[in-house]
Amino acid sequence: MPNVTLAALNPGTAVLIIVLVSVIVLISVVASLLSRYRKCPSDKIMVIYGKVGGKGTADGSAAKCIHGGATFIWPVIQAFQYLDLTPISIGVDLKSALSRQNIRVDAPCKFTVGISTEPTVMQNAAERLLGLKLGEVQDLARDIIFGQLRLVIATMDIEEINTDRDKFLAAVSSNVEGELKKIGLRLINVNMTDITDESGYIEALGKEAAAKAINDAKISVAEKNRDGNIGAANAERDQRIQVSGANSNAVKGENEAKIVIANSESDRRQKAAEAERLAIAAERVAEAKAQEESYAAQRQAEVARALREQATMEADVIIKAEIEKRRVEIDAEAEAERIRRQAKGEADAIFARMEAQARGVEAMLSKQAAGLGKIVEASGGSAESAVKMMIADKLDELVKTQAEAIRNLQIDKVTVWDGGGGAGGKTATADFVSGLLKSLPPLNDMFRMAGLDLPGFLSLERKEPDAALDTDAETAGTE
Repeated sequence: MPNVTLAALNPGTAVLIIVLVSVIVLISVVASLLSRYRKCPSDKIMVIYGKVGGKGTADGSAAKCIHGGATFIWPVIQAFQYLDLTPISIGVDLKSALSRQNIRVDAPCKFTVGISTEPTVMQNAAERLLGLKLGEVQDLARDIIFGQLRLVIATMDIEEINTDRDKFLAAVSSNVEGELKKIGLRLINVNMTDITDESGYIEALGKEAAAKAINDAKISVAEKNRDGNIGAANAERDQRIQVSGANSNAVKGENEAKIVIANSESDRRQKAAEAERLAIAAERVAEAKAQEESYAAQRQAEVARALREQATMEADVIIKAEIEKRRVEIDAEAEAERIRRQAKGEADAIFARMEAQARGVEAMLSKQAAGLGKIVEASGGSAESAVKMMIADKLDELVKTQAEAIRNLQIDKVTVWDGGGGAGGKTATADFVSGLLKSLPPLNDMFRMAGLDLPGFLSLERKEPDAALDTDAETAGTE
């Protein structure tokens, strides 16, 4: 296979490989460091040795001791071991120990020791017991105990050792514990089984004590027997005296008891009568009070009933009035609403009708205006020609209207007596015809009222009407 270098790889791949390698190395370092973090159990002492102190340090310690807790153990430069705090039982079978009386005694004992947790003593144990097995520690402690136990026995008498065990054990504990601390141990308990000697001194002391105890017991028994006989006689005498006195006291007591009983009976009857009297009085007082409370309750009940009836009546009247008032208000509001709606409807209808009429008028005027515009356009743009065309179109209706105006006039015959002379050179007949024509509604005036002018050829006005009328009148009169 060809060799592949980081330079030949893709830059992204090379960076990824470097990151993965860095992460793996970092995890390995962290795991290694974490594995060096040690926790100390409560029944052990952790002793850290190596680069922890020594001559160059302030305290000059060669090891670091930890009881409980945890600490970090530096790799390469530090290591650790445990010291077990389990109590150690050591049997010491001391024989031929010389006492202060030069009597050799045997003192078998059992000591219970353990590694101390005091800082200074614990440091001694780390320096002197670390790495030793249990048997080696027991042998070392046993040698120290033997020497101190012999020393304590040499300072005490046989009687003190045998009778005052507490003093002996206190002296042993004081001397032995002080020496054990030098190697890091402490004394937990001391148990002495028995003390014997080769000469039998302790046994003789025991026999002497036993004989003394026996003799003291015999004397005590005799004294007790004597005291018993004397006590029996005195007891019999005292018994008889006490019996007689008791009988006398009994009779006296019976009589006093009878008197007390009689007095008690009398007192009982008096108290019973007084109690009965008080009971009767109390019953009567209670009955009277009960009647009074009954009357008061009835009176309160009547007052409450009257108030309730009054409240009921007032409530009925007020509620009815309030209901009627509310009904009238509601009716008035409803009527006002109806009128308002009706007025609004009528107004809306009138508005709609007027709006429709206005739209109709507007449409009609628009149509008329459009028609007039077309007529004017057809007349060549001349408004006068357009008006003449419209009048000519309506001429038959205008004539018909003029004829309708004089249709009901009943003129069967006109007789004219003309004298031949008149004002202005006119005859009477001419004046009559002219007045008759003037009595008809002039078309020209009608058109003027409408804002229009008739063409000249349709106008009834003439510049010289009188001459024509005179001629016609004369002709008519001649006929």
